Amino acid sequence: MADEQSVFILLTNTGTLFTRVIQTYTKAPYNHASISFDRSLSELYSFGRKQPNNPLNGGFVREDIQTGTYSKYPNTTCVIYELRVSSREVEKMKRVLHIFVRSQQKFLYNLLGVIGVAIKEPVEFSNSYFCSQFVAEILQRSGIRLWNKLPALVTPDDLRKSEQLHLVYEGKLSEYQPEMGNV
Repeated sequence: MADEQSVFILLTNTGTLFTRVIQTYTKAPYNHASISFDRSLSELYSFGRKQPNNPLNGGFVREDIQTGTYSKYPNTTCVIYELRVSSREVEKMKRVLHIFVRSQQKFLYNLLGVIGVAIKEPVEFSNSYFCSQFVAEILQRSGIRLWNKLPALVTPDDLRKSEQLHLVYEGKLSEYQPEMGNV
């Protein structure tokens, strides 16, 4: 593809109580997913905590790897993947993302959806997402299908295991340097 661009998927493990509870069930190394359109992760989006100290107040968030929740958990481990897509697909993703940005107050964290994944039964509510459901929704609405399942059933581990995603970095999030290139 001559007009290829990159999208980056960040999977993290902050070690919080909520993450440890999820990890007990999933046995997966990472339990939070975010999407970015640049290698530096300066524009990073997901569904998660709106305030670092309150895990119950969740929704659509623009995350920052230097501040907010990640600064509160300096030992956060992560893996960063690159997905090569067309510029048209990136354009579509940004249009879908803009809907979330423009109406962010309407969106809630889909806690029941997390439970739905555990029982393999999608639990979907209007304007309600969990992190990997959001990332999968952005991709799917842009014509990118990495899995043969509904976004409401996609887990961070599904992202980790996707053969279309290419490893860029694995380690402590606080030590990530975008210019490092591939590991």
